[in-house]
Amino acid sequence: MADNVRPRVRVPDSAAAGEVVSIKTLISHPMESGQRRDGDGNTIPRSIINRFVAAYNGETIIDVTMEPAISTNPYFEFQALIPESGTMTFTWYDDDGSVYEDAKDIAVG
Repeated sequence: MADNVRPRVRVPDSAAAGEVVSIKTLISHPMESGQRRDGDGNTIPRSIINRFVAAYNGETIIDVTMEPAISTNPYFEFQALIPESGTMTFTWYDDDGSVYEDAKDIAVG
């Protein structure tokens, strides 16, 4: 597990039924490519977030596969249609098997 990994998401607390809202996500992660060496000349093991999934009430909104060339602290911004009150879940998958999750509720009023 990478050190100090912290997901952050920005989701509106409420929306009108059928409204399209903007979702912003960022995860603090070093994204080590596996090609650099440490001070002793040893290869630093690859550790990247290789997949990001966002879902609303269990329905996938976005599913992204990432490769080693992605930058440190990957940021995604996307739009989502909000048909009803529910929960937006965010899941990041690391090469080392770690899974980082966050969830936010959106109320339709």
